[in-house]
Amino acid sequence: MAKAIKKIIIVGGGTAGWLTAAIIASHHKSHTSHDLKIILVESSDIPTVGVGEGTWPTMKNTLQQIGLSESEVFKACNATFKQGGKFVNWVHGNGDFYYHPFTVPLGYGRLDLAPYIDNIKDYAQQTNFQHAICESGLAPRSMAEGEYQGTCNYAYHLDAGAFADLLKQHCKSKLAVEHVIGTVEQAHVDNQGNISHISITNQNSIDGDLFVDCSGFASLLLGKTLNVPFVKLDHVLFNDRAIAMQVPYSNPHSPIASHTIATAQDSGWIWDIGLTHRRGVGHVYSSRFMTDEQAEANLRRYIGPQAEGLSVKKISYQSGHRERYWQNNCVAVGMAAGFVEPLEATAIMLVEISARYIADNLPVNDTIMALTAKRFNQQMTYRWGRIVDFLKLHYMLTKRPEPYWQAHCNPDSIPQSLQDDLSIWAYRGPTSKDFNGPNELFPAASYQYVLYGMEFSPDYSQHAHLYQQHAQASQILNRNVQLTQQMLNTLPPHRDFIEQWLTHSQQ
Repeated sequence: MAKAIKKIIIVGGGTAGWLTAAIIASHHKSHTSHDLKIILVESSDIPTVGVGEGTWPTMKNTLQQIGLSESEVFKACNATFKQGGKFVNWVHGNGDFYYHPFTVPLGYGRLDLAPYIDNIKDYAQQTNFQHAICESGLAPRSMAEGEYQGTCNYAYHLDAGAFADLLKQHCKSKLAVEHVIGTVEQAHVDNQGNISHISITNQNSIDGDLFVDCSGFASLLLGKTLNVPFVKLDHVLFNDRAIAMQVPYSNPHSPIASHTIATAQDSGWIWDIGLTHRRGVGHVYSSRFMTDEQAEANLRRYIGPQAEGLSVKKISYQSGHRERYWQNNCVAVGMAAGFVEPLEATAIMLVEISARYIADNLPVNDTIMALTAKRFNQQMTYRWGRIVDFLKLHYMLTKRPEPYWQAHCNPDSIPQSLQDDLSIWAYRGPTSKDFNGPNELFPAASYQYVLYGMEFSPDYSQHAHLYQQHAQASQILNRNVQLTQQMLNTLPPHRDFIEQWLTHSQQ
């Protein structure tokens, strides 16, 4: 007899757990239907890691779909807009920088502008107005544009702890998610290898049909109970430590950067994220090349006098992911499935994608569970491979001389799939045809911004006859100059916009 999937148990809270609960519950309208029950079990004695405060533009759609207003999120989470990333000192270490903006280049999909740019490292600036908007500290939209709208594509910077709390209240009050506070002592497996129930300290056990492991690095269900092996990636991406500080602004009216600032160091990089009430600043590094003390000295030097008296939060992690992400009736989401590093905000994006897949493809009964798991594992394996390639791309084109950076340039540390891409891109830049449609996490535009920002310049001379659309290219580039000036004249400063918008939304 086929057993219907009626009861989902999510183990672990934080952003991964509550975002997963919200996506599944809102999709299946669990607050109006009694056919599906969702229970989230959260240990009160395990703090949220709360390092990654950056998101990807997919979060706009996610927040809308789960029923949150944008102003509500900003008020509750001290949120700001994120229009991309600024990468400082990644090429030479002499003050160089480039942007990976979230808005695609003008003419994207119609004409590749790279062959018509005089200096390839200026690609983002010449093909996209968002470079200048970020440099000028402006918001991505005007007051006339509504929530979740804007000429510029954007994501968010959030207080991760506050975001998890907002999601928790929303799930409990609007989406009928049941909340159980307690520490999972053990997960019990039946003779088919499925998890039958979990034992909770000083409480009754809880049974379920599908278990979602959001227990973070511990991977209590998928890793410890079902023994799914861990695939290490530290031979490709070396970082395994992070330290973070919460830095107050020098005054409450200080400008807020509308992008993540990633500044390369001798053996890692420092993120700098501006929220409305503070900055989140942290150093990601490799213990093979730098001691904890050296990293903290780097971080305090970067922050300056404001770091005095501030405590440091330390996190150790292993770069990699599980061999499979869905095993029998257990699927891992978030760090329980894997983690590499906070570069490009891939962690929360993978939570969204994983939870959306579960919601869209929730097995009706246990007879199709294995097929659903097989397809999920195929897609996520591909996506993890693409994430590793894309993040490695940020490192392996550097000209920096330090041992950490030179080790990243060693061909033995570069996945063959990325080497293959670069062999093709040596003669023409990335195009959308290089990517596998809906399973791609990053569009060709993202690869273009990083490649060209790192001064990788294809040799177009071999097929020069394909690049003779000079008049059309010139027209698009001139249009970008006009749009850039127009936006610089009309868009408000980032902090001013947020304050005015939120004041207006309360009236």
